[in-house]
Amino acid sequence: MMAKEGTSPQNIGSIKEMTDGWIRAMVEAIHSSPTQAVRYLSGGASQAIGWLLWFPGASNTVLETVVPYSRMSMIQLLGKIPSQFVSPQTADEMALSASLKLSKPGSPVLGVGFTGSPISTWPKLGDHRFHLSMRTSDRLWVSTVILSKGLRTREQEDELSSYLLIKAMAKACNTPAGPISDLTDSDAFDECEKQFNEDEELEQLINGLIGFKIYAFSNGITSNLTKASNSERKIILRGSFNPLHDGHLKLLEVATSVCGEGYPCFEISTVNADKPPLTIPQIKDRVKQFEKVGKAVIISNQPYFYKKAELFPGSAFVIGADTAVRLVNPKYYDGSYAKMIEVLLRCKNTGCIFLVAGRNVDGAFMVLEDFDVPEELKDMFVSIPAEKFRMDISSTEIRKRLRL
Repeated sequence: MMAKEGTSPQNIGSIKEMTDGWIRAMVEAIHSSPTQAVRYLSGGASQAIGWLLWFPGASNTVLETVVPYSRMSMIQLLGKIPSQFVSPQTADEMALSASLKLSKPGSPVLGVGFTGSPISTWPKLGDHRFHLSMRTSDRLWVSTVILSKGLRTREQEDELSSYLLIKAMAKACNTPAGPISDLTDSDAFDECEKQFNEDEELEQLINGLIGFKIYAFSNGITSNLTKASNSERKIILRGSFNPLHDGHLKLLEVATSVCGEGYPCFEISTVNADKPPLTIPQIKDRVKQFEKVGKAVIISNQPYFYKKAELFPGSAFVIGADTAVRLVNPKYYDGSYAKMIEVLLRCKNTGCIFLVAGRNVDGAFMVLEDFDVPEELKDMFVSIPAEKFRMDISSTEIRKRLRL
C-alpha cells in the first residue's frame, strides 16, 4: 500500500500541541493492548522513548529499548556490517532481532526497528530520511519517509519521526491511530503492511528469522498461554512426535500434575542435531496430530536445551531418563566436565527445570535416582515417579509396528 500524508509548511511544529491529546491517547491505547514491544532505534525517534514512558502503563508494553547509535554498536547488534546503516533492510533486520529478543510462548513480541539520517552538524549530500520496520511472527509493517531539506530543525525532524513511530505502533496494536501528521507535499511517505501465511511463517522459522510458532488448538490452552505472565511456567514436552501417541499425552498430563502448576504444551524443533531439518509439509503433517486431540504445540528452531531455555525461560522441560543421562555426560560437551556445568548452569539461570520420566537406557529401565547428577545441578532435575508413569515403547517401535 502506498500512502501520502501532507499539510502546509505553516503547520510545521504542530505535533507538540498534540502531545497531551492524540499522542497521549495513542500511547494509553498501546499500553492497554496485550502487545509488548522491544525497540531498537538509531538516528531519530528519540522522543518516542519518553512518550511511551511518560504515561501510566509503560510496564505493560515496553520490554526493552536499545539505541545502537555508533557504527560499532549497530554492528554488534546485527552481528555483521550492514551494507547501509540507514536503509529499509537494516531497519527490518533490527526489527527481526528485536522480535526474537524476548518472545515467549503466548507472549509474541512486536519488534520495532528504526534507523534515520536527520539534520546533522554538517550539510548532508543525501536525503534526510528514516526507515521504520515492525514485525511479529505473522505480520510486517514498513515505512519510509524522505523529508524536504531546510524545512525543519533537528528537533522537529526527531519529533515527526517519533510521532510516526507511535502512530505505526498503534496500528500494529490494532488501536486507534492519530490524525495526519505535519508531512508536507514536498515530503515523500511510503508504507506497506504484509500478512504472512502459514507457509511463509514456517519458512521464516526454518531460516531462523523467527524463534517459534504456536499452534494452540485447545481454547483453554490458548487462553492460558496468552494470559500467562513472563513469570508463569510452561511445561514443555519436546520430541519429534512421529507419530504422536497415548504415551506422550499421558506423560505430559502426569508431568503437569508433578509440577503442580503451569501450562502444558508440546514442542517440535525444525532442526535436529542428528537429522535433516524438517520440511514445511512434514511440520504441517505433524501439527495435524495435535489438532485432532486439541493440544497446544510449539514449533521452534532450537535443537539444544540451553537454547530452548533462552527461548522459553522459566519453563519445565519434560524428558526421559535417556535424555537426562546425556545431559549430564561430558562426552556431549567435547569431553569437558567444566563446559557441561557451564552450559547447564546457563539453563538453570533462566529458571528452567527438567522433569525426568523413567526410560529404557541400554536395555534397562532407569529413573532419575539411578544416575549421578552434579551437586550444583541437582535442584534442576525433578523425578516423575515410575508408579505414576511408565511406558517402554517408543515412537520408533510404533512406526515399525505400523509398517508391518
